[in-house]
Amino acid sequence: MNITLLMVGNTSEAFVLDGYQVFMKRLKHYVKVKEIIILDIKDRKHLNGEQIKEKEAALILEKLTVSNFSVLLDEHGKEFSSVEFSGFLQKTMNAGTRELFFIIGGAYGVSESVKQKADNTVSLSRMTFTHQFIRLLFVEQLYRAMTILKNEPYHNE
Repeated sequence: MNITLLMVGNTSEAFVLDGYQVFMKRLKHYVKVKEIIILDIKDRKHLNGEQIKEKEAALILEKLTVSNFSVLLDEHGKEFSSVEFSGFLQKTMNAGTRELFFIIGGAYGVSESVKQKADNTVSLSRMTFTHQFIRLLFVEQLYRAMTILKNEPYHNE
């Protein structure tokens, strides 16, 4: 199975980018992971949040195909423990999923069209985090899930 992280906007905070890169490097030992970064909308200062979400949605939906299994990261999605999330990944792999997309929206979230297109929605927390910081949190959890599946000593319970 291949995993694609489909993310809106660049990461500007060095500490977030450094941590993100550490876990991306670690993940490559378990699964093929690639990134698709949708650049920030130009002239966004003249748009409201809904208009920005709609423009970003068009760019997100361009990247998704019928053969992709897509999971939206959203605060209103299903919450998992780390062990439950690893089980979700295992179940997804066992179902024969070849391409798994995780969608991380921009600063305003994502439009209803993206929410409707997603095959599943997962929440990392009921709290709100920046769209940049959630990348670091998510790749750490993805790495943690892979170590759980391999019975490696990263996760403690």
